[in-house]
Formats: sequence, C-alpha cells, structure tokens
Amino acid sequence: MFVPRPMAVLPVGIMLLFLGQASVDAEVFTALCDMEYLVHMEKDLVESLDQYIQQEEDKLNKIKTFQSRIKEVSQMAMEEPSTHLHHPVNAYLLVKRYTRDWPLLEALVQEDTAEDFLYNLTKVKESFPSDEDYMGAGKALVRLQDTYDLSTQNIAKGMMGREIAAANRPELGYTKSPELSSEDCFELGRLAYIDQDYYHCALWMEESMARFQPDPTSDLTKDTILDYLAYASYQVWLGEYGTQNNIERAYQATKELLRINPEHTRAINNMKFFEKEMEKSQNLVAPPKDEDVASIERGEYKRDLARDYLPEREIYELLCQAEQPDMFNITPSRAKHLKCRYFTNNNHPRLLLAPQKLEQVFDKPKMWIFHNILTDPEMKVIKDLAQPRLRRSTARNLITGQYEPAFYRISKSAWLQGWEHKVIRRVNQRVEDVTGLTMETAEELQVVNYGMGGHYEPHFDFARKEEVNAFKSLGTGNRIATMLFYMSDVEAGGATVFPQVGARLVPEKGAGAFWYNLFKNGEGDMLTRHAACPVLVGSKWVSNKWIHERGQEFRRKCGLSPED
Repeated sequence: MFVPRPMAVLPVGIMLLFLGQASVDAEVFTALCDMEYLVHMEKDLVESLDQYIQQEEDKLNKIKTFQSRIKEVSQMAMEEPSTHLHHPVNAYLLVKRYTRDWPLLEALVQEDTAEDFLYNLTKVKESFPSDEDYMGAGKALVRLQDTYDLSTQNIAKGMMGREIAAANRPELGYTKSPELSSEDCFELGRLAYIDQDYYHCALWMEESMARFQPDPTSDLTKDTILDYLAYASYQVWLGEYGTQNNIERAYQATKELLRINPEHTRAINNMKFFEKEMEKSQNLVAPPKDEDVASIERGEYKRDLARDYLPEREIYELLCQAEQPDMFNITPSRAKHLKCRYFTNNNHPRLLLAPQKLEQVFDKPKMWIFHNILTDPEMKVIKDLAQPRLRRSTARNLITGQYEPAFYRISKSAWLQGWEHKVIRRVNQRVEDVTGLTMETAEELQVVNYGMGGHYEPHFDFARKEEVNAFKSLGTGNRIATMLFYMSDVEAGGATVFPQVGARLVPEKGAGAFWYNLFKNGEGDMLTRHAACPVLVGSKWVSNKWIHERGQEFRRKCGLSPED
C-alpha cells in the first residue's frame, strides 16, 4: 500500500519548482553583497507601510468623529421625531447632513489611502527574490546544517555556529539571529519535502511541532505538521538508513493527528497501513498495542550520504568544522619546516624596502600565506569595481570543458583586467614579484563573493589529463599555480580546506594563500584538491590569480619527477 503524500496547498511558484525548475538559476541568494539592497529596500517598504497605516488611522478617526456627532444628534431626534423637526434649525441641519455630511463621509470611506503604498510596492516588486531564491536559501540552511553538524534546535534558537565562530576568529564576535517560529520551521521542512529530501523534512517538522503555539494570525495547524511528519518519517524508514524508530514515529504522528482530527480520511488509512508494517518488521501476529510502541518525543533520523555523494565528504565536513582528524596530525619533524619570515624573493628591488610577511603553513603540498599582501584601500577598489559585474559563478564541465552554473558552487564572480585600474595592475605586479612567475599568461583577476551558505565543493584548479578541452581556447597551458586573496574576515565557516592532506586555511583579510598545482614535470598534484567550506556566519570576499604554464619555462624550470 502506498501512503499518500500530504496535500497542503503550495504557492504556485513553489509548485513550479517541484515540477522540475532547476534551482541553480537563482541569482539573489548566491552573493551576500547582492542581498544587502534587500535590507534597505525593506526599510523603505516599512516606512511606506507606516505612512499607509497612519493615513488609515487618520481616516478611521475622522469616521469615528463623524459617527459620534451624528449618533448624538440622531438619538436626540429619536426622542420626539415630530417635535424635533418643529424647530427650523433642526430641520435645516437634517437636510444639510443628507446633502453635505453623508456624501462627504461616502467620499472619505471611498478614499484610497493605499494607492501610494501599493505604488511603492509595485515599483520595487521586480527586485524581489524569486521562488528559486527562496528554494536556494532554504537549501543553503540545510547545507550549513549538514556541513557543520548543527541541530535544528540550535538553528531555531538563533545559536547557529557559535562554537564554530569561537574556533574560527573569536576576536570578530558573533552575530546572533532571531529565533525561528513554528511556521518558519514548517516552511523549511516543506521546502525539503518539495525537494523529496525527507530526512530534513522530518527534522524540521519535528522542530515545528516542538515550537507550535496556536496563533490566530497563522493558518498553520498542528494536524498539518503531523501529516508531513508522518509521511516524511515513513519515507525515511523506506530508505537505506531507515530504522524501526522511523516507522514508529510515523505511527505516533498519525495517531496524534487522528486525536486532533478523527475524520482525517488519509490518516485513518495510513494508521492501518503503519500497523501492518510494524507487524511485519517486529514479526507480530497482531497489530501492535500502544504499550508496544515506545513513546517518542522526537524521531531519530540518519542522514543519507548517498543523496549528496562526495568521496571525501566526512573528512571535508570535519575540516570545515575546525576539527583535525587524527590521521592528519603533523609530526614534529614536519612541523619544524613550517616557519614565518620576511620575504624579499632573492632581494627583488620592489621587495627590499617592503618585504612580505611570509608563512609556510603546510609542507606536502607546500602552501604559503603572504600576510597583509593587500591593503584595505586596494581591497575596497577591487570590490567596488567587481560588484556591479558580479554574475553567478560557474564550474568547468568535465566533458565539454565549458563553464556552467553548478549546485556545488554557490557564489558570484567578476573578472578584472589590468588596464581597468592602477590597483589591478599593482596587484598583478605584486603577484609576479613574490612568486617569480610571469603574469603575461595568467588569467584575469577573478573576484568572488559567496552567498547564503556559499561554498565550492572539493575540486582541482588544474585540468586533469581527461579534461582535454580545458583552457584550450587560452593557449597558455595548464594552471601551474594559484594565488588566493582573502578580502574579508569571516565570523564562522568559509575556510579553505584540503581533504587529501587535512590542511585548513582560515580567511584572514588582506592575506594571500599560494600553492603550486603542478609538479615541475608538469603532472598535476592531486593533493591540491581543495574546497571552500560554506560560509556559516559573515560575508566572504576572495579573489584569485590563476597562473598558467606558458612563459614560466625559465622562471620555474622543468624537472623529470614530482620530487624535483
């Protein structure tokens, strides 16, 4: 028997999403800088709404004043209607009220005080986030929940990422959020349901139930939540990681639903079905009695990793959580090579008077951090130039070699060329000075701003042998090295991690991380596979300078083996 889905009415836009519209086309949620204007726009809308409410209150006060005055005269006239009209002034005032006052009241009642507010609302409505943005924002919260192993309780309490923030950059403080209502949690669960993600649907419906309070301003009812919860628990039970707890939770939720609404036809049928399923799973000869089913305040649900498969998922998420797996502990003999120094790159003329603060942070692969390599004014110029041009970031299709939007890369980016501004030329020159590599064949400076839960899952910067079309149009060979500039601090999350070796770089405003993607023999270094962890709290700005092989022949001489 198939357990029918809950049939709660969905907004038209959400229904379209469910029917197959891809969420990767969403634009607003993919960059936080593009969401800032929404805050200002909402402020203007609230002010316009305040004016509308004030106008409505003024209008209502005028109507009340008229009503009070007319009521008093009318009551006096009704005491002796015929005698009242004997007085010519009373007769005159009665005629006046009908010919002047009541028409004026009619005009007042018909006055459209909402016109200005509706005009302002309509004017900015085209800038509203789309249903795709709504879906993307919901998925972003779910991604953060998984990556950082956050409970729905802590997220709903506004405590998301407090521990991560403390481990990341404690000096930055911590941004709190308001608590989520039962309806907020329900909507997150429903978004997961639309995406057929029953694990997260069940988690958020549980939280919605725990926070439910009758609210006359809301259409949400407890039986609606229970309907979704029962179905999601059942679907989790059907999956690879389903347990007896899940079918029992579906049974209990349905039982509670029937207690609230005994005439719920679907729940009546589902109840019989769940009883039979529990009979089978427990080898019972009769339907389970209530005492045979443990009381469950919240169901226990196991995440289906196959749904969002990534070979190094566990290590990647541990590194994002600021935890160092034991297998990656650096020995003292390796650690002694990791040092800080002032760097002049063999007494380069431009570095003699202004040496760079260089720190080697990892040995295999070798990774360095140039501290304070960018100044605040330089970073401001770069951001200001890039922001108007930010577009959804793309990733290289392994088959076609073409770049296209991808669910595993959520951000917006722009490309800046040296001729556009002296700061870009200066940064390009500085990269050449500190690396000793020519920028003539390097790519333009890519500037990236990450959105809600913005991330880039594990990937290589260089093209592997099977990616024969990668960089073909550039004619500059493979990406020999990467310079990654951090242009903002991040309160929590957003680290750059290398799952193959356990390295973790925390964003530090003004710093630049550098590593070689290729060995001296031209082979790709597979240990440089890295990822941008989701931004948990804060806004992350970075820029990349990808340096190519051509022109480096006499700057980084070739070798015969990876060890050269």
